[in-house]
Amino acid sequence: MHFASPLPWWLAVVVAAGIAGVAVYSYWRPLVPLTAAQRGVLTALRGLSLAVVAFFIARPVLLLPPVGSGDVVIPVLVDASRSMRVNDADGETRIARAADVIRRTIAPGLATHGTIELLEFGKSGSLLTPATTDSLSADGRRTELADAVQAARDRYRGRRVAGIVVLTDGAETSAATTDRPPAAQCPPVFAIGIGSPDGIPDREVASIGAGDPRLDQSLVDLHVSTVSHGFGRAPFQLRLLGNGQVLETRRVVPQADGSPVDETFSVSPDPANPTVFTAEVVAEDTESIGENNARSVLVSPAARKRRILVIAGAPGFEHSFLVRALAIDPGLEVDSIVRKGKNDQNQDTFLVQAPANRVNALTGGFPATREALFDYDALVIANLEADFFTRAQLGLAAEFVSVRGGGVLVLGGRSFESRGMIGTPLEEVLPVELNDRHGSPVTAPGEDGVATQNVITPTPDGVNHPVMRIAATADASRKAWSALPALSASAAVGGPRPGASVLAVTTTPSGAVMPAIAVQRYGRGRSMVFAGEASWRWKMMQPSTDRSYEFFWRQSLRWLTAEAPEPVSLTLTPDPEPGDALVVGVEARDRGFAPVADAVVEAALIKPGGEQVPLPLRSLGNGRFTATTSPDAAGLYRVHVEARRGTTSLGAAERWVNVGGSDREFADPRLNEGTLRRLTRESGGRYVRSANASDILADLQAAIPQQLEPERRDLWHEPWSFAIVIALLGVEWVLRRRWGLR
Repeated sequence: MHFASPLPWWLAVVVAAGIAGVAVYSYWRPLVPLTAAQRGVLTALRGLSLAVVAFFIARPVLLLPPVGSGDVVIPVLVDASRSMRVNDADGETRIARAADVIRRTIAPGLATHGTIELLEFGKSGSLLTPATTDSLSADGRRTELADAVQAARDRYRGRRVAGIVVLTDGAETSAATTDRPPAAQCPPVFAIGIGSPDGIPDREVASIGAGDPRLDQSLVDLHVSTVSHGFGRAPFQLRLLGNGQVLETRRVVPQADGSPVDETFSVSPDPANPTVFTAEVVAEDTESIGENNARSVLVSPAARKRRILVIAGAPGFEHSFLVRALAIDPGLEVDSIVRKGKNDQNQDTFLVQAPANRVNALTGGFPATREALFDYDALVIANLEADFFTRAQLGLAAEFVSVRGGGVLVLGGRSFESRGMIGTPLEEVLPVELNDRHGSPVTAPGEDGVATQNVITPTPDGVNHPVMRIAATADASRKAWSALPALSASAAVGGPRPGASVLAVTTTPSGAVMPAIAVQRYGRGRSMVFAGEASWRWKMMQPSTDRSYEFFWRQSLRWLTAEAPEPVSLTLTPDPEPGDALVVGVEARDRGFAPVADAVVEAALIKPGGEQVPLPLRSLGNGRFTATTSPDAAGLYRVHVEARRGTTSLGAAERWVNVGGSDREFADPRLNEGTLRRLTRESGGRYVRSANASDILADLQAAIPQQLEPERRDLWHEPWSFAIVIALLGVEWVLRRRWGLR
């Protein structure tokens, strides 16, 4: 036994003397006559109680022999995931090669130095499963490499472990890994790489992603990346499928072997139902891995129309054409407020166009309440000077973007003239500096090398942005912009704020190049500036068949409202595979988007066959809830949630999720030596390829611990230690009472 907080000898003597003095003094002259024996008993109990307290304050620790100190164990972990089926290990599958290395090298070389325990990982259920070389099979869904090593450390803690041997191809496809203790506290890891770092001839769809909707949401860009290894520059066929139907086939020619090839497809998703788009490389006879030849992405339909509020400074062409372009979009619902003039009391009058249930809140020229404004997804301020609004209204507009997650668009010269929005709460929301309007903050030359006065010229960032895509391709869109008439004028604004993007520029009469269109994310929402005047010219001065004007403004508002959440919002783990943890996050807010801490939320998972499974939610506080489930099969799942406060409904939300759209286990299926070297280096072990597996035997033998540290058991916080103190004090108190003392 020793003490974690020992006292110096001189202090121990002082404490002992003090305890003896206090105990004797306590009963030196009692108020009630006591016999010598009674005084001695009480003095001893008091001194013993104080001595026990001082003893435990020094934190005594008992040293015990280490558990299992007589046995040396060598855990051997074998990757049993599906990527171990690949046949690139000297003419064998990887799992067969791993079994062969254990039988021929590991077992004979270490049998006399310890007990070898064979465990496989990567299968469903427990992280580690006992196995034999004859029972090894590669059918696990994922490679939880780091978690498996940590599980082995926990399993053999307190035993004499020479090291942990891992036979794997190095893939790490676990969604999350366990926190690991410092390497100095863990046995070393010796990794044996199974497979070839070059792999076998293989073609793979590396990624697929869907861009923002464009052209009235009739088109969505799908960006597909493919990689071909071992085939040189041989061409291959790439197919695009929508809900299982072939939409397009392309002949792809890589620039070089192993060089990624990017393709963009324009597709028209179903506006009413979820559409799963699949990019697929047509497999050839020489290709043995087919699991990575396809990837899918889900394009979900809009849950409802997006609500837009347009506040215009005066009737005119700009307002009329803008509202008409937005109103004919089937995905948008437009309310408008137009300032007409003054009445007899010199008050502003307004023309309000909105449904009956919303019109009363708009008659004053701005939504009357926070809830009325937050019912919209985007706010458009068109040719209105900042003095028109109160500071409270502009502050509410700023919160509309940052808190509600809506979009705000400020357009027209009058909105920026004089001081414009400078010094108002809305200034920080906008993507350009309003107090720096001189010089040339940005440049974006057109095809002739310069930007033309009052002509919108897309920037390199803007040409591919969904707001600016007014034609089917980027090149066609650039040409369409150059063909549009010049604006009548453009307001002088400053350069972009950090994180903002300038999508288009134009020149002022002084020759300065100024942003004309700029966007940024702000808080939970988005903002946009259009500094031009008379964009209606793009409609009136072009052929009647030209729809550039409609495309631009409708896409702008769709982009601004794309991520505007509902009061009840729902988030899901992206791209799960069967067996993965699908984490459901729910946020419940009221109409003013204040968190509802006492909300009651119900959630359900609807499986592909229609079966509905309730999801038990756990409250995280502040109106946030979470649930976790594990879909066991691939397919389209739907999560539906409803929230209420008491008997009042807060709203509902629904999200689709495509389970099994990709197979992470076969993503780049070559031997991943980088991961294995990193794992062994951190633990003080060693990495070798399977052909050199015998090289680690000497290291393992040298790593066998000769003596383990004894097990430490703290005595000071055991329940019985407190019981001793209480018992001593209790006995003393009972005897005092019996002998007449209080």
